[in-house]
Amino acid sequence: MKNWQERISIDQGIRFGKPCIRGTRIAVLDVLGWLANGMSYEEISEDFPPVTKEDILAALAFAANREENTKILISA
Repeated sequence: MKNWQERISIDQGIRFGKPCIRGTRIAVLDVLGWLANGMSYEEISEDFPPVTKEDILAALAFAANREENTKILISA
């Protein structure tokens, strides 16, 4: 997903500034946790109707982008 910025928002007044699905209080971290625990896109959308497949893909793209831009310093 190229335009995850359109679906993910960061607002200090919502979930203490954690990245969330725009227009909800559902954090990217929540979505990643559900996927890691084996929930399917369909199960997530059924349990949390505001979340679409595109929102889930945006959460994954956001996480991938963050990982790509993370630098790890290794000291000897």
